[in-house]
Amino acid sequence: MIKDNQKTINHLLIVIDAIVIIGAYFLAYPLRFKLLSSLGPFALQKGEGFLKFSEYAQNIIFLLPGYLIIYNMCGCFKPRRGHSRIRIIGTMIEANLLGIFYFAFIIFILNKSDISRWFYLLFGGLNLTMGIAIRLVSGRVIRAFRRKGKNLKHVLLVGYSRAAENFIDRVKQNPEWGYWIHGILDDNLVLDTDYKGIKVTGAVIDLENIIADNDFDEIVITLSIVEYEKLEDIVNICEKSGVHTKFIPDYNNVVSTVPYIEDLYGLPVVNIRNVPLTNMGNMFIKRAMDIIIGGVALILALIPMIIIAIIIKCTSKGPAIFSQIRVGKHGKEFRMFKFRSMYLEDPEKEKNEWTTRGDKRVTPIGRFIRKTSLDELPQLFNVLGGSMSLVGPRPERPKFVEKFREEVPRYMVKHQVRPGMTGWAQINGYRGDTSIMKRIEYDLYYIENWSVGLDFKILFLTIFKGFINKNAY
Repeated sequence: MIKDNQKTINHLLIVIDAIVIIGAYFLAYPLRFKLLSSLGPFALQKGEGFLKFSEYAQNIIFLLPGYLIIYNMCGCFKPRRGHSRIRIIGTMIEANLLGIFYFAFIIFILNKSDISRWFYLLFGGLNLTMGIAIRLVSGRVIRAFRRKGKNLKHVLLVGYSRAAENFIDRVKQNPEWGYWIHGILDDNLVLDTDYKGIKVTGAVIDLENIIADNDFDEIVITLSIVEYEKLEDIVNICEKSGVHTKFIPDYNNVVSTVPYIEDLYGLPVVNIRNVPLTNMGNMFIKRAMDIIIGGVALILALIPMIIIAIIIKCTSKGPAIFSQIRVGKHGKEFRMFKFRSMYLEDPEKEKNEWTTRGDKRVTPIGRFIRKTSLDELPQLFNVLGGSMSLVGPRPERPKFVEKFREEVPRYMVKHQVRPGMTGWAQINGYRGDTSIMKRIEYDLYYIENWSVGLDFKILFLTIFKGFINKNAY
């Protein structure tokens, strides 16, 4: 059965990861002290020695179990069927960043101040690279098997609905996932009704007999929301037969893609919106990232900011930096700082207007800094002050917030987290004069799927995709 194969694969992956961690650790030693010891920044200083290999080897006793626990917490050992390569790589980056912090903690606790910092970094880089390579290669091998009809997951859908269509759409678009849909049971459609090659093969009342006569790996319940009175009976039949059962709700437009379920003494309570950043630990980690990375970014950007401020002052009247009221976390208003890119005008008129293509209010230097997003550098002060984050949904002016909250479904959900200088919507091209609906769609994905790895991914992609803004006028 597929589920047994998956358990074997997951257990094998744990063993492989353990071997990779040990291999990367022991490989980093000769790489640091043999191959690179005389090269540039790796060169040992005059009179500088290094610990013996046996001294380094002792640390693996503490390092290995900690890394495997972190990998498990980050979901590195979960089934990867349906996961994109980007998501797999992001998970590994997140796990290894936490692993590096754990390694530093171990060094501190054990008072191993003689550990080479270059060894420390080489191990982290080797382990991350090898771990990602193993997953990408194994993923390619598994996908090749599935395309040949091996290692498939045989599935039966129960109920025809939007949920059934969405599931079929995704399976058809991603054959490497290895799902084989044998048909749909439905009480409202005639036999052989077809959706993208998947036919209605029977009625829901036939479920027990069909399960008995076949060897399905999964039953996927995709009932229409108006048929949910059948749900309990269907689940009972599936569980009595012992087949693994999944439920895809027909109300995904209401409940988030990552719902959070609380257990109130056996009573499951589904939270409509899962927001990881409401967790105190996650909030602390994100705030620490904002302070550390934002502080470093401000130091690096200080000279360019001074140059931009001087050019603005010399080419037009008014202050180099201006502030504008925006709506932030929990709907609270704050002053967001930007370099002035327009000629001075009536503040009441300015706050009620969008900037349009060819807008005559924009100064020559303003057009350049808006296009390159350099006008947003002063928002680093907002980040350090706590009204903004490096990564998050972009904040909007109060007038437009009032407008969009009535016109755009779920618009106000974005205010459950701090607004950001850059975000998931921005690096995907939705900024400036673009679809508000699409921006909210991407903002909600970020809010519901936040992780340290996702933040680093967005910051990294901002360097290549986020600064040049074709929609800035």
